[in-house]
Amino acid sequence: MAELKQEEICEEVERLARPAESEAESEAEILNGEKCPDVEGKKIVEEKEKKEEVEKEEVKLPKLSASEFRTYNSMAEHMEYFHNHFRQSWTLLYTACENNKRPQNLSLKQFLSTGLQFCSHLSTHHSIEEQHIFPILAQKMPEFKNGKNAAELLRQHKEIHKGMDEFEAYLERCRSGETELQLSVLKGKMDSWGTVLWAHLEQEVKTLGAENMRRYWTVEEMRRMPM
Repeated sequence: MAELKQEEICEEVERLARPAESEAESEAEILNGEKCPDVEGKKIVEEKEKKEEVEKEEVKLPKLSASEFRTYNSMAEHMEYFHNHFRQSWTLLYTACENNKRPQNLSLKQFLSTGLQFCSHLSTHHSIEEQHIFPILAQKMPEFKNGKNAAELLRQHKEIHKGMDEFEAYLERCRSGETELQLSVLKGKMDSWGTVLWAHLEQEVKTLGAENMRRYWTVEEMRRMPM
């Protein structure tokens, strides 16, 4: 009788051990992307597969000729030209704020005009991009998608303008004589959006670079681009 009970106990232990082993196997399969118990798991696997496909596609791309590279990189070069102008204007203004002293070759009126022109040029630049360039690029490139779930570059535009509007309003008050220019205050108005501006200037050019553009456009399509 005691022997029978001992055998039953052993069988029960073995039976209880099987689900645990099966569960461990299922968990390992899920982690490896072999099984998806829910939507979230499927999404992870799909993103993994999509990433692998993109990597394979990039590996297969042939090396560009010098002529092809210039064509594919043309928009990045044009954009970098404008962006360098914005960097120079920003640096002039911000350096004055850090030193708490205007450049010797600029009067107060000229300094304020420099800041306001910077705002005007950047606003115009962004308007042209959003109205005439980004919609064309967005036809194939998710990096320029606008709307409810706008791409990061478009979201950066909004963040930049939020800070720039306050910066511009302060300069306008200084120019009208409503308030006296204080470079320490102006610096605070620039600090609120400086990081996103500089990140945007770099990221946008990189996105328009040859190696990325060639993934979406032919050489002929690039030649017809508005820039």
